[in-house]
Amino acid sequence: MTNQFGLTRIGQISIAVHDLERAVGFYRDTLGMRFLFQAPPGLAFFECGGIRLMLALPEGGSDHHTSVIYYDVADIHAAADTLKGRGVVFESEPHFVAQLGESELWMGFLRDPDGNLLAVMSEVPG
Repeated sequence: MTNQFGLTRIGQISIAVHDLERAVGFYRDTLGMRFLFQAPPGLAFFECGGIRLMLALPEGGSDHHTSVIYYDVADIHAAADTLKGRGVVFESEPHFVAQLGESELWMGFLRDPDGNLLAVMSEVPG
């Protein structure tokens, strides 16, 4: 008998931050994400397309950075221009990554105030 269980949906992603208020400002005001709520001790939550993003102070003195979170945007160049207008410096400007049949995959990389790597990505007609 085959077990049909499989992980199919991400419900929440956690990012370690050092200054919660600064991080909340960045994700809310700079990235334009919808702030949901804060909870003790040192947690803040955002809504991101059906996935909850949790910002959290590191537990036990851990000082590691997270995996890359890729934000899907309709127009990568317009998104990059908007973020630059809000003070974001791209570590890697939006660029072509791969041909996906009839479309091209483009990505650009930036860091949040705690050094966590983030990306914007878009599939554009190619």
